[in-house]
Amino acid sequence: MTSAPALRPTDPGDDRTPDPGRTWTIAQVAEEFGITHRTIRHYEDLGLVSPERRGTVRVYHRRDHIRMQLIMRGRRLGFSLEEIRRIIGMYDEQPGEVGQLRYLLEQIERQREDLLARQRDIEAALGELEGVAERCRADLTRLAGTDG
Repeated sequence: MTSAPALRPTDPGDDRTPDPGRTWTIAQVAEEFGITHRTIRHYEDLGLVSPERRGTVRVYHRRDHIRMQLIMRGRRLGFSLEEIRRIIGMYDEQPGEVGQLRYLLEQIERQREDLLARQRDIEAALGELEGVAERCRADLTRLAGTDG
C-alpha cells in the first residue's frame, strides 16, 4: 500500500512548478483546477488566496497558484476549508516549527481515521447489498422454477 501524498505543493525543482514570473487569470485558474470562478472568489473571501487587482481583473501569481494546489489537495484528502486555511497559514510562518508539525500530524491522523471509518462503513454496506442481491437471485431462480 502506498502512503498518501503530503499536503504540500509540487517541489521547486519539479517540472510542474510554474515559472516564478508567470501569472494567471481567474479563468485560467478555474480551468486548470476544474473549479468555478465563484469557488475561487469564495477562497479569496476566506483569505486562502489573495490575487493582485488590476482594475476589475484578478491576477494570480505563483504564490496563489501554489496555494490553489494546496487547497485542492486538501479538499481531495477530505480536509475542511478551515483546516486547509490553518495548514496553509503554517507555510507563511517559520517553517518546521514543532507546534506546526504536531498540529499537521494530528490533522493527518484524524483525517486518516475518519477515512478508515468511512471505508469500513462502505465495505459493510457493500456486503449488505451483496446479501440482498443473492436473495433476489435465489428468489428469481425459485420463481422461474414455479412458472413452468
